[in-house]
Amino acid sequence: MGPLFFRSNPYQTDLLRDGVRRYLQLPADQTVLILHAKVAQKSYGNEKRFFCPPPCVYLTGPGWKLKQEQIKARDLGEAGSRVCGYMGLDSMGSSLTETQKLSFEEQPDSKGFGCAKALYISDADKRKHFRLVLKLFFSNGQEIGTFHSKLIKVISKPSQKKQSLKNTDLCISSGSKVSLFNRLRSQTVSTRYLSVEGGAFIASARQWAAFTLHLADERCAWSEFPLREGYIRYGSVVQLICTATGVALPPLIIRKVTKQCAMLDVDEPISQLHKCAFQLQGSDRMYLCLSTEKVVQFQASPCPKEANRELLNDGSCWTIIGTETVEYTFSESLACAREPVSPVPLITALQLTGGGDVAMLEVQGEYFHAHLKVWFGDVEAETMYRSPKSLVCVVPDVSAFGSDWRWLRYPITVPLLLIRDDGLIYSSSFTFTYTPEQSFLPGQPVLSDIPQDSDKLLDSIHQEFTRTNFHLFMQS
Repeated sequence: MGPLFFRSNPYQTDLLRDGVRRYLQLPADQTVLILHAKVAQKSYGNEKRFFCPPPCVYLTGPGWKLKQEQIKARDLGEAGSRVCGYMGLDSMGSSLTETQKLSFEEQPDSKGFGCAKALYISDADKRKHFRLVLKLFFSNGQEIGTFHSKLIKVISKPSQKKQSLKNTDLCISSGSKVSLFNRLRSQTVSTRYLSVEGGAFIASARQWAAFTLHLADERCAWSEFPLREGYIRYGSVVQLICTATGVALPPLIIRKVTKQCAMLDVDEPISQLHKCAFQLQGSDRMYLCLSTEKVVQFQASPCPKEANRELLNDGSCWTIIGTETVEYTFSESLACAREPVSPVPLITALQLTGGGDVAMLEVQGEYFHAHLKVWFGDVEAETMYRSPKSLVCVVPDVSAFGSDWRWLRYPITVPLLLIRDDGLIYSSSFTFTYTPEQSFLPGQPVLSDIPQDSDKLLDSIHQEFTRTNFHLFMQS
């Protein structure tokens, strides 16, 4: 017996399809964005080493306002429509974890922002990895859902040993995301984070930004700036690009810092929570530095005793740490139930298989369940649940979008959605493209007018499409 594929009944599907069309024209999405560090330093005894940078949550999308308006209208007041939350460590069956209440403030760009500044992991917790758990609800008590961070590695303290590329666990690779913070005189209260505000770099005591750290080719001008792969070593030319705004710093040489000196002759791999400095490429000992909230340049002094060292000030010594971002997006605009939105499925990859008259698409990711259907734009696909990490569906024929293979001359791209039984929509960054490729017909021009007697040729093209997986393409 083959796998069972399920489709909603036709009446429900038609109603839902109209709603999905309205959603695609004006998506009322709600997004929960969690930013956190890749590693966390363990606390020993009675000390509390709070996670640095602190885990942050952003609430974005027009759906939040719409949902709050609905609650205000129903509950006849504003008191019950505020978003509240708690964040803690996943307990794994133990009661050792504490949670911290999050209150969300609205920012000028209409994003809600909350920050968990007092989370830590004690030495009583013997795990090597953990996740953060975020529970959100409205102040009227209605639960929104539960959201998880990515895995966080627990370390006892920053590695002082020279890092080996055989053990890449703590190394930082080109293209990965990092946070930079500065702690004057090692005081926690003086911690400031490199951030971007109004298109300018600042040193913020409240919010931190994630930056993509790219390895660059030293021989090229900044305007060209070709990027390279590999692990980042001290002495490399790098560029820092803000992931939220795209604002970039000019090319910088990353230097190891020891006892407030920049080491000019060290080329070992960079490790998590290392102290480092950023010298402006081509400058006369100018380094990236903070001065209260401003980011400025500081000119280092030559070290009188050692030629391969330069003396820095406190403000130009930064701590580097890898960061992760996880994004959950959903829309309650069609949902008819008041169930929590979680688990929110995340799509990570698509795999097209099959031939003949049927193409199959495997949707890979996390947090899948049996109450989800895959939709290609406003067309529901027959869907089979395989596991929490895999859904398989039948790719709808292009005729479902009002086109015919025989007359398809331009690519048709549709968004991929997952829709829960109760109408809750989970959008994704993935799209699916039907492409009329004729490259397998050597020397055949693309005809602007297809003659009446060409049905046989077009039917053979259709069969060739189906044999070659429909020449369908996926992109994220």
